[in-house]
Amino acid sequence: MSLEHFDVLVVGAGLSGIGAGVHLQTHCPGKTWAILEARDTIGGTWDLFRYPGIRSDSDMFTLGYSFKPWTAAKSIADGPSILEYVRQTAREHDVDRHIRFRHKVVRASWSGDDARWTVEAECGEARETRRYTCRFLYMCSGYYRYDAGYMPDFPGAGDFGGQLTHPQHWPENLDYAGKRVVVIGSGATAVTLVPAMAGTAAHVTMLQRSPTYVLTLPGEDRIAGALRKVLPERAVYALTRSKNVLMSLAFYTVCRRYPGFAKKLLRKGIAAQLPADYPIDEHFRPRYNPWDQRLCFVPDADLFKAVRRGQADIVTDHVERFTPDGIRLKSGRELAADIVVSATGLQLLAFGGMQIRVDGEDVNLARTMSYKGMMLSGVPNFAYCIGYTNASWTLKADLASQYVCRIIARLDRNGGGYAVPHNDDPSVGEEPLIDFSSGYVQRAIESFPKQGSKAPWKLHQNYIKDLITLRYGTLEDSGMRFVAGRDDTAAAAEAA
Repeated sequence: MSLEHFDVLVVGAGLSGIGAGVHLQTHCPGKTWAILEARDTIGGTWDLFRYPGIRSDSDMFTLGYSFKPWTAAKSIADGPSILEYVRQTAREHDVDRHIRFRHKVVRASWSGDDARWTVEAECGEARETRRYTCRFLYMCSGYYRYDAGYMPDFPGAGDFGGQLTHPQHWPENLDYAGKRVVVIGSGATAVTLVPAMAGTAAHVTMLQRSPTYVLTLPGEDRIAGALRKVLPERAVYALTRSKNVLMSLAFYTVCRRYPGFAKKLLRKGIAAQLPADYPIDEHFRPRYNPWDQRLCFVPDADLFKAVRRGQADIVTDHVERFTPDGIRLKSGRELAADIVVSATGLQLLAFGGMQIRVDGEDVNLARTMSYKGMMLSGVPNFAYCIGYTNASWTLKADLASQYVCRIIARLDRNGGGYAVPHNDDPSVGEEPLIDFSSGYVQRAIESFPKQGSKAPWKLHQNYIKDLITLRYGTLEDSGMRFVAGRDDTAAAAEAA
């Protein structure tokens, strides 16, 4: 029986995958393609997470697609609004008809003789195996594990008489009205949950082992609002997007080059939001430099407002053990709780745990090197989308999809064949793919591909550099090999 063949298979129907579909239709007209999605709906992260207050941690003028303006007033948007934006994009561009839902990709095998991938997916509740072939495989599945977040093994958790939950699996009918809530964590999820639950809950405590850098941003972009009065929406979007890219890049550069100055600036911003006698250094002075871990953005100072009103507080301490009535801390203090939310992070998982084989050999991802932050050494006609850690995910996703389309067009001019990155330079050193000290990164980064110490193997956290390289730069360099082949359409017909 012949296998269904596509020119391109995209894995994942979230923010990246839907964008990839639009770029394929725009830049590769006439190509056949499909999106394989493990879940039964569009949206990825923005459909999976349902906890109170879920929102973007970057502005929507850069988190939005380059081809579809964000027209809502809110620059820092809530999860349901982002989800509708993604779904609307899929409908408008007819991407949704290309999606095969409940297709969890478990294996992809490359044949150099045929210059194609054979992709295996488990489908439906019965996990029936279906196979497809494609010329190019593009992974847009992110790097988080969808079926489970990170939950520490808390001593005494079984003794707790209340409810313990993780934000990644938020109970649909969790009633926290009038309840005492403790949120364990200090990252983006925690600083979102605390103000969202405050006011409805009797009281919310954010319990953190160590502080995180926090920066207040306005929920609405005033410059965009002013521009909307005189310019069409597309022009407003382009100008505001460029402005926000430059501002975020400048801020990141200042933080990395002048960490002492950045610390003072961030502390001054926090002090302006809290009472004069508030212990800022205890709760908002991290042990690391800014952007050694991701900063947390607080729209309209909502976290600080909840603290000032007495609806929430912050405790910096370690969990000793759970008790029937709450949590005992190592300091001896006890926090009473009816509900504990373990906002303790996510688990990283490369390519959804998919097995990759090239010409009969398993690929050890930890021994591969990332090429231009989106392809792998020794793996032909394969790309992946990983966004920036210091800026909006979609900025890199747009560039990666456009680069994939450029590669496909180049292969067409070469009569098919394949493109494979290959490192012949012994002076290129290995570095972690994600250079963050955060616990969720350190727990899994050794199993991920490496990045190199210099171009084209270096993963730039710089949109402008990537814009020049991926959209306008040459496809021919020392790290890329193009292998000519026979016309792919004829090869597919012969195989069938």
